[in-house]
Amino acid sequence: MSHSLSYNFNFSLPLGLPLSMTTRYPSNKKTGKWTTLELKSIPPEWKGDTLHDGEGLYGEVRVNSNGSVSIKFKYAFKWENQTKWYQCGSFPANDLSVIRTNRDHGKKLVSEGIDPRAHKVAAKIEAQNKVDQIIAANEKARADNLTFRDMYDFWITNGVVRADNNKALIMLFNKHALNPLGNIPIKELTDIDLSDVYEEIIDSEKQRTAVMLHKSIRQMFLYCEKRQPWRKLMEEGNPSDLVEIDKYLDPDYEEERDRILSPDEIRKLNNIFINTQREYDEAPNKYKVERPVIKETEIALWICLSTICRIGELLRTEWEHVNFEEGTWFIPKKNVKGKKRQKQDQLVFLSDFALAKFKELHKLTGHTKWAFPAKHNDNHVCIKSVSKQVGDRQIMLKNRKKLLQNRVNNNMLVLGDRDWTPHDLRRTGATMMQALKISLDVIDRCQNHVLKGSKIRKHYFHHEYADEKKEAWYKLGAKIEEILNE
Repeated sequence: MSHSLSYNFNFSLPLGLPLSMTTRYPSNKKTGKWTTLELKSIPPEWKGDTLHDGEGLYGEVRVNSNGSVSIKFKYAFKWENQTKWYQCGSFPANDLSVIRTNRDHGKKLVSEGIDPRAHKVAAKIEAQNKVDQIIAANEKARADNLTFRDMYDFWITNGVVRADNNKALIMLFNKHALNPLGNIPIKELTDIDLSDVYEEIIDSEKQRTAVMLHKSIRQMFLYCEKRQPWRKLMEEGNPSDLVEIDKYLDPDYEEERDRILSPDEIRKLNNIFINTQREYDEAPNKYKVERPVIKETEIALWICLSTICRIGELLRTEWEHVNFEEGTWFIPKKNVKGKKRQKQDQLVFLSDFALAKFKELHKLTGHTKWAFPAKHNDNHVCIKSVSKQVGDRQIMLKNRKKLLQNRVNNNMLVLGDRDWTPHDLRRTGATMMQALKISLDVIDRCQNHVLKGSKIRKHYFHHEYADEKKEAWYKLGAKIEEILNE
């Protein structure tokens, strides 16, 4: 197919086109324009030839590595008395109409005294500037909305190194902090957000965990508060500084305790219960004497000591779990403190002392479902109630800045120069068992501790130690009676 005539007009072509090559013109001499169909039909043999499309537009025939033909078009124009070239695009990657539009744009710029090549460079710079501005704006928006999780990632990587390579710290945040707080922007995070997390942990009877998390989050904020971009995000204050964790904890909470009641203190406690009740009963004007501890609380404390149970487990007791004929108290694992997967049922064999206390309690609350019923609803009492009552009666030993409203504030239950809690009775009972030559293995089982050991041992050893535990509880009950009768 003949497309055009070929002439050797290389001497008349603008400088910059290949020499000793053929200039080819379209078949339609009237228009002087190449068509898309003609360009598609150009054979590889034309490699290096120049196509004339009119109005300063020239195309150079090229053959690609795969044998396909492409034409690179450029516009020739005079600039400072020299022939210059303005790239207009390649065919077939660009449509002919686009290539000619680019040529027309170049012509217009030249007529306005603008070098189209410089204009293209300037356009690229302007476009890049816009991209840079968008990226900068996005980065600023990102920096302005960094979240709690972003701060944690920065701190755990750069700001803290603990002996276990931060393993426990990472577990603490993953379990309790990152889910409720992770997506909150730092500039929007408040002390209320933090307090809600601590309260939820405390409500699940993990006070020490809440304290540890509070301290760790404060450490994180203090570290980041001195560094950008976090410092800017806390211009209105550090939210962790505003959290008063103490007001959410039980009044008797201490991080590390080793308090054990001596036999003399156990006798003194018993005398306090007896004497305050007698004085109250005999007082002509009961407003002038201290009201004794309520009987249910007194009984709960003796049961804690004689069974070495947790106070929270005891206060959740339902009467259907107490078997007076067999002398047992069943604690379902749903009432047991600890990790869900590690909780286990516990059957407590009641000594004569503990059984007598349960019978005494049954006379008071046996008409209800709960051993310790709440006053204003159909549930058990708050599991913090006994701890609060004990703490409120030792205020001279408490580091309280002010008296608590609508609470008792006296020193009725002071037993020495150190305060005590219901949990200390559990420790006291376990220590008394140890003094009675009961093995630590058995004591651990009486306390319903999760025992360490290989999976193989747990798989093969299923002895329940029922007889050993029963003997241990009976010896403890007898020892308490012995102390009280001295």
